[in-house]
Amino acid sequence: MKPKTALPFMLAGLVATWCLVAPASAQQKPTVQIPEPGVPEIMTMEGRFVRAAYNNEGYAILGYQLANRSLGEEWMLLEFGVALRERMPDYNMPRAALSLETPDGKTLPLPSVIELRESGAQTGLQNRAKVQRDSINYFPPSAYQPCAIGFFPELGARALPQDDIPMSDRKACVGRLYFHVPGGIKYGLHWLNVKFAKSVVRVPFRILTAEEEKLLSKNFGDIRKQVQEAFKPKKK
Repeated sequence: MKPKTALPFMLAGLVATWCLVAPASAQQKPTVQIPEPGVPEIMTMEGRFVRAAYNNEGYAILGYQLANRSLGEEWMLLEFGVALRERMPDYNMPRAALSLETPDGKTLPLPSVIELRESGAQTGLQNRAKVQRDSINYFPPSAYQPCAIGFFPELGARALPQDDIPMSDRKACVGRLYFHVPGGIKYGLHWLNVKFAKSVVRVPFRILTAEEEKLLSKNFGDIRKQVQEAFKPKKK
């Protein structure tokens, strides 16, 4: 697993949305607006379509390139990873611990496996994910044992659906999440809510317009640096 340097727990609870503000001139760099997620956490930006958030209890990461290419579609696929922080007690994360908050303020639960299969969407999303995806292999150093998330087994696999994720502070659990989005995926800020035993981590990701994606691609290094600077411990 690629190591991640742990940062001190921040009570301020700020998190970056990657709501890009275009520069006034070609010489200026775009800025990132940093809103309040409502929970204390730290956020990192690991790629154009890879976002992570964590606190003292848990760590969550997602890749959403395919979701960004699925505007207007009613099914969203997210590449998802989750881990407990070092020395945290074991925890079985249930399906109900995960939900998606859309730009219009709706909170959507994970669908059932039957609902996903009956929609017929899984085959197409699986095939597209073979080429429209990014690595989410950016876990804390203590999480080194591979762990599969079995909420939605791949079509053709022999595995049965799981009702929870057996977690420990050594496991880096990875899998795919599917959400039914009535009315279709829209531009704007989304949140993946992840409930741990005693806290919640909210991972923000933005479905980008073509212009926003172009701006992000051109200025990724500068934007990522802004996010890192926003979460540095304040000097006393």
